Order: sequence, then C-alpha cells, then structure tokens
Amino acid sequence: MSTMTRTHRAPAPPGAPPTRRRRGVRHLDPRDRLVAALLLFVPLLLSLSFVWLPALGTVLLSFTRWNGVGDLRTEACDPALPSILNNGCVNGVQNYHQAATNYPEFWPAVQHNLIWLAVFVVIATPLGMLFAVVIDRGISGSRMYQSILFLPVMLSLALVGIIWEFMYSQNYGVINTVIGRAGDDNAIDWLGNPDLNLWAVLLEATWRQAGYVMVLYLAGLKAVDPTLREAARMDGANAWQTFWQVVFPAMKPINIVIMVITVIESLRAFDLVYITNKGINGLELLSVLVTANIVGETQRVGFGSALGVVLLLISLVPISLFLHQTFRKEETP
Repeated sequence: MSTMTRTHRAPAPPGAPPTRRRRGVRHLDPRDRLVAALLLFVPLLLSLSFVWLPALGTVLLSFTRWNGVGDLRTEACDPALPSILNNGCVNGVQNYHQAATNYPEFWPAVQHNLIWLAVFVVIATPLGMLFAVVIDRGISGSRMYQSILFLPVMLSLALVGIIWEFMYSQNYGVINTVIGRAGDDNAIDWLGNPDLNLWAVLLEATWRQAGYVMVLYLAGLKAVDPTLREAARMDGANAWQTFWQVVFPAMKPINIVIMVITVIESLRAFDLVYITNKGINGLELLSVLVTANIVGETQRVGFGSALGVVLLLISLVPISLFLHQTFRKEETP
C-alpha cells in the first residue's frame, strides 16, 4: 500500500512580509477579443472618418482654387489663365490673403465671432453657474425653476430664432408693445438695425446657453463630495469662500467641459443669425461665410475651406490657453 506524502511550506520568519499568491494571467477568448476590438476600433474609425479626415481635407482644400466640380490638380495656378481654367489648381495662401485683404465681410465676421465668444464667457457661463448654485441650495420650487430655465435648451436654435422674431417684431412685437412703440413711426427695428441686431441675437443665444451651462454645473455640484463642504464650514469658511476655494476647484472636469462647449457653441453659431437675416447687415459670422462660399451660389470650396480653417484656429486658441493654465496649476507643487 503506497503512502502519499504532503510537503508543508516552512513558516515565514517573524517580521518577513507576507507572501502573496500569484494569480494566473487571464487570457481572453476569441469572442472577448472580437468585442474588445470592436469597442476600440469602431469609435476610432468613426472619429477618423467624420472628424479628423474631413478636417485634414479642409486644410488641404484651403490651399486650392476649386469650385467643387472637376478634378483636383497638383500644379500651381497660372495667373495668366481665367479662373475657369484654373479650377482645381494649387494657389498656396492666396485664399487666406484674399480673405484678409479683399473680402469685406471677413473682418466684421471675425469681430462678431469674438464678441459672441466674449458674451458667452462673461455673461452666459456665469449666469448659468449662478442658476445652478441657487437651485442646488434647495430653494422652494427648484424643480420648476430648473425646468423653466432648461426649456430653451430643448428647443432647436431655429425655433428659438422664430420665437424671438415675434418678440422683436417692429410692428407687433412684444418688446415694442411693452415700451409703447409698436406700429408707429418710432418703432425700433431690433433685427433690421445693424447697430442693434447683433446684441438682440446675442440675448437670444444667452437665454439658451445659460440653461445649458446650468444643467452641466448642476451635475458637477451633485458630484462634489459633501464632506468637503462640511470640512470647510468647520474651518470657519463662509458660503462664498466654500464655493470658490473648495467646490469650484473640485469641479475642474466640469469646468473644462463647459469651457470647450462654450467656445464651440459661440463659434459655430449659425441658426439664429441665418433665421434672422441670413447673416448679413450686421450679423456676419464666419460660420455663415463658410456656408455661403461652399454650398452657396459662388461654390468657392477652396476659399470657404480657408475660412473654415480660420474658424478652427480661433477656436483652438482659447481652448489651448485654458487647458494649459489648468494643467499647469495641477502640476505646480
């Protein structure tokens, strides 16, 4: 009869670190590998197809003189030939030079886009944050206020523009009626006057953007650890100090998202101005000029692409500066 011997591991000496049992490496079966590959490469493929490749194509087209019809060529444009024979050729930075020196709508559009961005950063974003802070404090009727303030976000920008047209109408608008000028010779043309229409449309955009920012900040406030606020109160901080020194820094991910969204929303503004007067007579914006040149009657795809690149560069500057400042503060000991 055979006997089985069991080998006992010697006990570890006193003070020695405890031994850990090694875990075997878990290998994925073919089905799991396929699912992981799909989850990784499908979003990457969609991003490349609909974001990065079109962006790269826009940059390349901005150095050509192309009307969207015919083949693209690699040779340089010949100034001696008429434009129709130079279609598809490479003209270098001529589109950018023409936009800056020989396109009257360009600089007003740049100015209006920068004003739009400034209003969103200085007014709409702080206003939305204020709404979020007040509602987060649990005031009476907070649910109702939240729904009312978020209502414009659920409406399309085109519908928002139509609603405000009734507000601004020169003959029967609500605003002129309230101030007693509806239908008379002194009625204010809010949307037709180039000195007023930009600010009138900015009021519409701020009305909608503030509700959007409010919802994002409400989500950020709900995610802040309540113990941080309690610790600040125990240290003697008032509500103002608690928010700016404890709560606001803790919402850094939300702040980054809101900053990026604010820049994007301000520079891609199109619907409101197009509904108002098709982006002319004081409402010139780069997004409107891009659309007018690429899909409009002129069909100057190369020139419109150059305007699109300018719009991209303008949007990258504030986002890059904000991210640089944010991460530099994080790295500072």
